[in-house]
Amino acid sequence: MNPQLWWFVSRSSGIIASILLSLSVCWGLFVSTKAIAKATTPARVLDLHRFIGGMSVLFVGVHLAGLVADKYVYFGWRELFVPFASKWKPQPVAWGIAAFYLLITVELTSLLMRKLPRRIWLALHRLSFPLWVMATYHGLTAGTDHLNNWYRLLTMAAISIIAFLTVLLVMAKRKATLEAAGVPA
Repeated sequence: MNPQLWWFVSRSSGIIASILLSLSVCWGLFVSTKAIAKATTPARVLDLHRFIGGMSVLFVGVHLAGLVADKYVYFGWRELFVPFASKWKPQPVAWGIAAFYLLITVELTSLLMRKLPRRIWLALHRLSFPLWVMATYHGLTAGTDHLNNWYRLLTMAAISIIAFLTVLLVMAKRKATLEAAGVPA
């Protein structure tokens, strides 16, 4: 067996989790902005959003398991779940741990969405934005691929698309607020 197998597993699953998280944020913004309303039904977009979010949790789990199995840098339970406990890049790893806790919060509250008051669910679900920022920062600073051009290009594309969709959402909400107040947009 290749001694670097678990490093490759951890590295690739972290990248896949990052891609899935970015896609989930994009799809959530598609749902919120109704940006692709004519192309498909909102239910399909929402189902895909939920599926991608769940898959991101799965791949984060594989990422964590790969870190534990890899013996190059020691990661035990403490290093995986306690911020600043890792001796290897403690600050970037802490951002990943914080992102993990937000990911679990967003996913659990999404599963409980029908049992929670809408305002509480929405407030907790909006943690997806800081979660995505923290996870992106973690990948760019703790990950070993941050110097690879393809990884940088992929990350910059995700940042650009999510920024664009966020601006669309803010503009749509502003327009709706103005129209509700009787002010022409």
